[in-house]
This record gives sequence, C-alpha cells and structure tokens, in this order.
Amino acid sequence: MNALKKQAHVAGALYLLVAVTAPLGLMVVPAQLFDATNAALTAERIRGAETLFRMGMASELFPQVVEVFLVMSLYQLFQPVNQRLARQMVWLGLIPIPIVFLNVLNEVGALLLARGADFLNVFDRPQLDALAFLLVKLHGSGLQIAAVFWGLWLIPLARLIWRSGFIPKVVAVPVMAAGVGYVLGATVSLLLPALSGALGDLIFVLLLGEPVLILWLVVFGARAAKGSPNLAPAALPC
Repeated sequence: MNALKKQAHVAGALYLLVAVTAPLGLMVVPAQLFDATNAALTAERIRGAETLFRMGMASELFPQVVEVFLVMSLYQLFQPVNQRLARQMVWLGLIPIPIVFLNVLNEVGALLLARGADFLNVFDRPQLDALAFLLVKLHGSGLQIAAVFWGLWLIPLARLIWRSGFIPKVVAVPVMAAGVGYVLGATVSLLLPALSGALGDLIFVLLLGEPVLILWLVVFGARAAKGSPNLAPAALPC
C-alpha cells in the first residue's frame, strides 16, 4: 500500500470514528430525553437517565478530540494539491471544536439544576426545571452555531477533492452538498425557524453527502489517476 492510499485510509478511519460516536449525544439523547415544550418532563427525564445524559456529553466531546487528528490527517493528504485550500480546511475544521467543548457546559449546568443541590434550595423545583430547560435550549442553539463551521470546512475540502486526481470528482459533489446542508440547516434553525419543517427533508438529503466521502476513504482510500502528478502526503504544519 503506497503512502497516499495509506494516509487516505487513516483519514477515513478517523472520520468513521467521528461518525459512529457523535450521534449518541447529538441525536439519541435529545430524542430520548428532551421534550420541545415541557420543562418539567425534560428535567424529570434527565434525572431518571443521568447515566445516558452523561454518556451523551461524552459522545459530544470525544469526537471533537478525534476531529483534531482527522483535520490534521486530511491536511497531510491534501496539502500537496493546494496549500491555500488545505489551510482553509484546517482552520474551518478546527473552529467548531472549542465551540462544542464550551457548549457542553450548558448540559453540565442543566444536569446540576435538574438534580438539585443544597445551595440551590433558594429555588423551588419548577424554577430549577425551567432553568435546566433553558440551558438545554441554549445547548441546542450552540450546536447550530458549531454546525455553521461543520458545513464551511467541507467547502474547501470538496474543492480539494475535485482538484486532487486521486479521489473521483464525483465524490466532491455530495461533499459540497453536505457543506451547504449544514450551513442551511443552521441558518434556518437560528434565523428562520418557521421554515424548519418545510426544509427539513431537503437538509437531511444534503447531509447524506458526507457519508459518501467517509465510505470512499475507508473502502478505496486514494487512487492516483494515470498521468496525474505523484502527490505524496505532506508533513503537518508547524
């Protein structure tokens, strides 16, 4: 296995690890524990499933750690294609990581309020539940802010794929679509929530473009086309 293909497989494995560990915190826990309108029910579910709630927090944080290595791995793979685009990809890919870490503090606060503590006795239970619910809502909005960059980093990545010669150009199209989907979904959620229902299916379809790249990297890696330059993976930026 040549160095280019090996580096692509490494990136694919890291990308897959992010993809299989993130949904617990981003999808499963909200679906199981959060009610869109009922603060008391949400707080009661958090108290009754504290372990699941904590696992969800871990599921948000762990992929962000992996994401650092994923971004660096993709930089090594694509920097010889175009250094400017590769650097754009790195910066846009790293920005959402601290956003997610800080955003998890909202969940920590929600859990603390839902459980209660002696120093919180000045509040009654409905007040504590309402405050916990507020932090849950803020956490959801924080994820949408991170999602803006989850989309933006895919745009230079798609352009790098298109130019690379070692990953088919057709793979770049769904990756670009996924980038648009993340940005569109975040914009609708934060600024135009009335359109969420109408655009939900379209956004979901667009986001399916990201797994296309993951599967390609894992299964096929990188295969240089005949006549294309011999691109060796680059060293990490200092």
